[in-house]
Amino acid sequence: MAVRVVVVDDHTLCRFGLTRLIGENSDLELVATAASVPEALERAGTYHPDVVVTAISLPDGDGLELTRKLRSLDERLGVVVLGEAGASVPLFRAMEAGASAFVSVAAPVSQVVTAIRHAAVAPGSFTADGLAEALEHRRRGRDLLTPRERETLRLLMQGLPIAKIGHYMNLSPHTAKTYTARIYDKLGVTNRTQAVMTALRMGLVSDEPAGTRPVECRAARRR
Repeated sequence: MAVRVVVVDDHTLCRFGLTRLIGENSDLELVATAASVPEALERAGTYHPDVVVTAISLPDGDGLELTRKLRSLDERLGVVVLGEAGASVPLFRAMEAGASAFVSVAAPVSQVVTAIRHAAVAPGSFTADGLAEALEHRRRGRDLLTPRERETLRLLMQGLPIAKIGHYMNLSPHTAKTYTARIYDKLGVTNRTQAVMTALRMGLVSDEPAGTRPVECRAARRR
């Protein structure tokens, strides 16, 4: 039997392109399309697909949150996430959300087909082009920074001034400044913006919304 697929994307041209791609493969069958998170959940519940292919960015939500919901409803359902090219953070976020595969929007169409087939056969096993390299890159990056330096980096990413970073970490401003200087040196950058961009590219930190405070920071503040 053909693999039953639901495509989720708010861009008409993208849905059309994926629809045509699936139609060109006799072992795949498009059963529905959706342009939003509610539509995607409704289509999945109605058509019971084998695989859902979703964009990582949707107009009313996050394709990764959709992935979590779909996988919690049916662990046998495969989910392929289409996301930004050339960055490891979306790949890791898709993996952590429970996706079966991550495919760059710049990847050859053959990779999308391969990812759908993989998701249908092994929905609980994650795959992505360049996964091994990205994992090794992240491991090396994490080994590069000490735990305290990584904590400092997360606070730098949230835009906190050095004095505030010291306060949250129970450090003097001088020590917090020293940690910051070490981070810049190890990442080969000269300012906060470059440090954040480099850290995101290396997968050292996630792109959580600014203003979200790590648990240890809240605890430090209460002390």
